[in-house]
Amino acid sequence: MAGMRTLEELLKLAPDLYDITVFGAEPHPNYNRILLSPVLAGEQTLQEIVLNDLDWYQQNGITLHLGKRITAIDRVRRIVHAEDGSSAEYDRLLLATGSKPVLLPVPGMNLPGVLTYRDIADTEGMIAATAQYKKAVVIGGGLLGLEAANGLKQRGMDVTVVHLGEWLMERQLDRTAAGLLRRSLEQKGLEFRLATQTQALVAGESGRVAAVKFGDGSSTAADLVVVAIGIRPNIELAEKSGLHCSPARPGGIVVSDTMQTHDPRIYAVGECASHRGTTYGLVAPLFDMAGVCANHLAFHGIGRYTGSQTSTRLKVTGIELFSAGDFQGGDGSEDITLSDPLRGVYKKLVIRDDRLVGSVLYGDTADGAYYFDLLRAGRKVGDIRDRLMFGES
Repeated sequence: MAGMRTLEELLKLAPDLYDITVFGAEPHPNYNRILLSPVLAGEQTLQEIVLNDLDWYQQNGITLHLGKRITAIDRVRRIVHAEDGSSAEYDRLLLATGSKPVLLPVPGMNLPGVLTYRDIADTEGMIAATAQYKKAVVIGGGLLGLEAANGLKQRGMDVTVVHLGEWLMERQLDRTAAGLLRRSLEQKGLEFRLATQTQALVAGESGRVAAVKFGDGSSTAADLVVVAIGIRPNIELAEKSGLHCSPARPGGIVVSDTMQTHDPRIYAVGECASHRGTTYGLVAPLFDMAGVCANHLAFHGIGRYTGSQTSTRLKVTGIELFSAGDFQGGDGSEDITLSDPLRGVYKKLVIRDDRLVGSVLYGDTADGAYYFDLLRAGRKVGDIRDRLMFGES
């Protein structure tokens, strides 16, 4: 999504400047990965989530190679080489290799019936499994894991979510909001095992996964296991090509404020890029990167990406969530909370030094943008503190 957004912006600024060639490892044109969950749930199709169809590439004179993974970059001759033996020369090269799912370091990860949740192939594999099998285990209680669990449940499977953390979505929610979310999802028929470590995936007589074994010695049956415990930047090609990558986890191709790697002819955007020590997995920062990168590829040279303060607005199985900043609070901070379990609404604002530094909204996120603007501006809120919880209006 970040790479093709860069091309969209570049074509607006300088439509005739380059002959453009795109290599994609998948057999499809670029699609909206955020909408994989509705595809899994049967609410949309692959065709409906494609962002730029084949006609778009043709109309813009872009040479598109689908199903061709680039395996080497000759930086001296400025040539990229694909897995099938094809190659292409470049004057400027944009790397938008995204991220890869993190795999569990346990026995059985390679068994048939074990999938990650990252692309349309994973989604189609899950859909096929729902037609044959009944019992699914999803490992990971973050957004992707919960979306996978909800989609599988909607397709008729019995689903258990296994999560190492003490509460769901701990990167986006505090314990109270996560508790409300869990109760709502349990009412939809999902089951949960929290604070639980997965020890092994166990094969049945057919060789397919049949059970998940846990650290406490217990186990649960599983015809399908979906692993959604996180992502890491896909930097193998960059490392192999001698481009500087961050040694600190999660890594990433190191880029400047102009999205250039230490080889100035090569740019990187999206989840594969590390900017000022930070990698981003949300759409808004990635599109900001794309705009700056296109500005420099068009020789305008005035854009700078200086980082992003991020907020998260999500809809998990129909439930509205929002979080931003330091929503956990702690020493030196004060919490203002509103809790209405009957309506399924919970709001928490964290204030430090008379400034809003974080917020969590569950069930009613209408004022999320207002709180985020206050947070980014860093303005003092003492004069509106008694009305702050009730939003902008």
